[in-house]
Amino acid sequence: MPTILVIAGWRFYFYANENNEPVHIHVQKAEMEAKFWLDEDLFEIREAFSYKMNSSEKKEVRKIIFEHFDYIIEEWKQFKNRKQ
Repeated sequence: MPTILVIAGWRFYFYANENNEPVHIHVQKAEMEAKFWLDEDLFEIREAFSYKMNSSEKKEVRKIIFEHFDYIIEEWKQFKNRKQ
């Protein structure tokens, strides 16, 4: 579970055992957590799931993801290449 970003108390990370899934990022802060799918071609984010997060917290996380979108995509590619 490599952590790639920690911003405003949010930890952004990947799971190593999700081999065949498209680009996505997990996020956690205290008891809150979520998973977001990232579409590189369309520059879009879709929520896969969230737990104990209200709409303003989701908005904050989405903003952070958009601000670091290219970095997350590149880290994902490097992470997947290391696993193969």
